[in-house]
Amino acid sequence: MSFLSGVKRAVIGIEITDPGTPVEDSSDPPPSSDAPAAEPSSGQDPPVEPATTDEPVVEEPPVVEELPPPKTPAHSPGKPPASSILGKEKGGNLARRRTLPALEALIEAQCLTPDQASELLSRAASEGRTVARVLQDLITQGSVTHFRIPPGLDMNFVDLVEWDVDPTAVGAVPESFGKRHGVLPLAFEGDRLVIATSDPTNVIALDDVRMISGRDVRIVLAEESAIQEAWVRLASFDRAAENLLEQAAEEQEDIHEVDLAEEAPIVRAINRIIAQAVQQRASDLHIEPQERDVAIRYRLDGVLHEVMRIPKSLHAGVTSRLKVMADLNIAEKRIPQDGRMTVTVDNKPIDLRMSTVPSVWGEEVILRILDRTASLISLEDLGFLGDTLRKYEGAFRKPHGAVLVVGPTGSGKSTTLYSTLSVVSDVSKKIITVEDPVEFRLQGLSQIHVNPKAGLTFATALRSILRSDPDVIMVGEIRDTETARIAVEAAMTGHLVFTTLHTNDAPQAMTRLVEMGVEPFLVASAIECVLAQRLARKLCTRCCEGYKPSREIAEQVGVPPAEDPVFYRPVGCNNCAGTGYRGRIALVELMMVTEDVERLTVERKSSDEIRHLALDQGMRSLRDDGMIKVRMGITSLEEVLRIVEGRSTEVEPAAQPVDQTIIPLAERRRSLGAS
Repeated sequence: MSFLSGVKRAVIGIEITDPGTPVEDSSDPPPSSDAPAAEPSSGQDPPVEPATTDEPVVEEPPVVEELPPPKTPAHSPGKPPASSILGKEKGGNLARRRTLPALEALIEAQCLTPDQASELLSRAASEGRTVARVLQDLITQGSVTHFRIPPGLDMNFVDLVEWDVDPTAVGAVPESFGKRHGVLPLAFEGDRLVIATSDPTNVIALDDVRMISGRDVRIVLAEESAIQEAWVRLASFDRAAENLLEQAAEEQEDIHEVDLAEEAPIVRAINRIIAQAVQQRASDLHIEPQERDVAIRYRLDGVLHEVMRIPKSLHAGVTSRLKVMADLNIAEKRIPQDGRMTVTVDNKPIDLRMSTVPSVWGEEVILRILDRTASLISLEDLGFLGDTLRKYEGAFRKPHGAVLVVGPTGSGKSTTLYSTLSVVSDVSKKIITVEDPVEFRLQGLSQIHVNPKAGLTFATALRSILRSDPDVIMVGEIRDTETARIAVEAAMTGHLVFTTLHTNDAPQAMTRLVEMGVEPFLVASAIECVLAQRLARKLCTRCCEGYKPSREIAEQVGVPPAEDPVFYRPVGCNNCAGTGYRGRIALVELMMVTEDVERLTVERKSSDEIRHLALDQGMRSLRDDGMIKVRMGITSLEEVLRIVEGRSTEVEPAAQPVDQTIIPLAERRRSLGAS
């Protein structure tokens, strides 16, 4: 067996020398199978000349036991052998002893220095982790800069985001086993199973994979976090949920729907569907009955994606189970119902806001997913450019006045207000919010959930709030004239008021309040600024593709003639579930209420006139803000046109891609975002 083969087998764990078995001196020739072992030579060992032929040099595996005195191997003059360095590390648990031959083999192959090996062992012992994981951390941190895999060794580091995982291969190993041991099947290679692992020295887990799958394995290396994330994304979940639902369909004959709602397959399937929605970062889960089946869709980054269909016969059981969880009336199917529930996913509490709507084919169920543990996003990360953020902060830092955030449902208005409140929140201020519902719970705030059935509306809550000596008030939404008047009057009497309104752009907010019955002079005097907002999908940084736009398109975006622009478009990979986008960013339109805007409002001018004036005074429109983010490489031109203008066609599909290193994406974003 060649030395390289010995290294390969030692590292992979196919053949590991038992620490309790005496190992012969590596300077002795290997014994023949049909002849007695040669006598050791007397005196000094003759120096070993380097091989001059193409024949492989046959060497014994590296010495494990400490041999007195240590001999200097000919292939590394002046250095002690690996056994003398690692010999003092012997003993301890079995897993530790099994690691020594692999480390010694890597040292002999000059893949790892002796000092690095000693550090690996000491850190692994002190931190209670495997040597492989400590080595991976050191490589990531840059502490180990010369580590290399020997040429020909059948192990490579892979990026699981870019790897096209075979779903049938994934099914060869149970999900619980794969997550526990950090292994992930990737594909079949003939009769072998390709698996990714972060710990190639865990021979027990690798042997279990061989036994479970009934195949030999080829190992590739991947980060532990990447393996765990890949398990979350895998489509094997869909098959598992469908199997549970099919099992429920077979068992549900002649069972009352109340009993069906408590059946184990239904319960487990619903739990898995909800868990998958949370793990895929979905904001909403839709269960929509059709004529012959039921569609289940997730809203990812603002766009609905169908994930599976279930038999129509299970619709009643699924709906009843969700109603039980949300404490709703399972017998009432003629009117809409609203409720809430809390579930635990990956040890995190998740709030679900549930709504039912009667439709032609049955009750639709919509679940809004609210992660309690999700941290608030800063205004910079939301998408506020430098000059816009400075103007907006100048408005909400004032001691009194009203700040309006407008836009359609799902445009991120509440998120922006929560991020703003986190900036103004201070122990010296009394902050009270009235919301329907309370989506995020913030420390240091008094948050009120409206309850119309009990008579607690926005208007009644606001009246009581004004008697509670508040400094800052947040009204979740202005829905009626009474709420609008109270909010405006509160802003006029020394309170800082944040609220939302449903309008298409910022100037329309002024005329909308006047149309609701608020006096124009009160609207003009109370409001400091109006922020219109939309959410656009961000390009996936792992797969986005750069291209050169035509001169005509570049001019439409506002690129100066002297500039040679590079735009980016989506491609799709495992990291973004094949959509080309991951995450969202706000497109904002900030209108400061100047004296001229106040005058037009008092004169009851149209929103178009107010808009022309605001643009002349420097307001950046939603479209212009989006185009800047296109140039920054944050989003695509198609996405901005879809959000702002409702277009759904691809712009310049024939444009040839360019090398993205011409203009580094991160540098481009920083330079354009600093303005």
